[in-house]
This record gives sequence, C-alpha cells and structure tokens, in this order.
Amino acid sequence: MTQSETYERIRVDDREMKPAMWRGYRRKCPNCGDGAMFDSYLHVRDNCAACDEDLSQHRADDGPAYLTILIVGHLLAPLMIWVFTEFRPSGLVMAIVFTISTVALSLYLLPRLKGVVVAIQWSKGMHGFGKAD
Repeated sequence: MTQSETYERIRVDDREMKPAMWRGYRRKCPNCGDGAMFDSYLHVRDNCAACDEDLSQHRADDGPAYLTILIVGHLLAPLMIWVFTEFRPSGLVMAIVFTISTVALSLYLLPRLKGVVVAIQWSKGMHGFGKAD
C-alpha cells in the first residue's frame, strides 16, 4: 500500500471548513494536512504529495492579494498614526520602518491567505473540487 492510499478522500458533504482553513493557513493540503500545498512561493501543486488530492481546480485569482491588502492596511494604518502622534519620528524614519513592515507582513500573509482561499474552495466543493464524489 502506497502512502497516498492510506489517506481517504473526504466527500464534499463531510468537509469541514475550519480545519481546512487552518490547514490552508499552514500551507498544507486541505484534505490530509500533511502534504505541502505549494511547489514554490505561490504556485499550488496539481496534486498533494501525501494523499494525491487534486488541487489543480483552485481559482484563487486576486482574492488573496485583496485580503492581504485589507489586513495589512487595517493593521498598519492605525499603528502609523499612533506612532506619529506619540513619538513624532522624522519622515524618513517612518517611511523606512513602515515600508519594511508593509513588505514583510505582506510577504508573510500572501501565501497563507492563498492557502485559506484554496481550502475554502476545497471544503465547499467549488470549481470542480467536488466532481470526484
């Protein structure tokens, strides 16, 4: 028995969204939670290496980018206002610190949010994820 045969395919009706979202956030397969979801930084594998779940049906498109912008903006904009009013740093210091913070937080969140979007699509059986049932 191969490793991929040890995992059972979950029917669309039995797929729970919260565990799938957590697995997606960890960049793991939404079905088994063991195999890596990504080949590289943002490229989703066609199949999970552990359970052979077909992940090629995802349609994440611009959703993860919009979510990243929304979260980073809502976290850093109030922080920027607070830092400016409390500490009055120079413009150059603020520009450097918040530029680095924005880029770092965006690079951290983008693949995780893409994993969450793919996991939601998988759990709801969207875009062909449910056709094997």
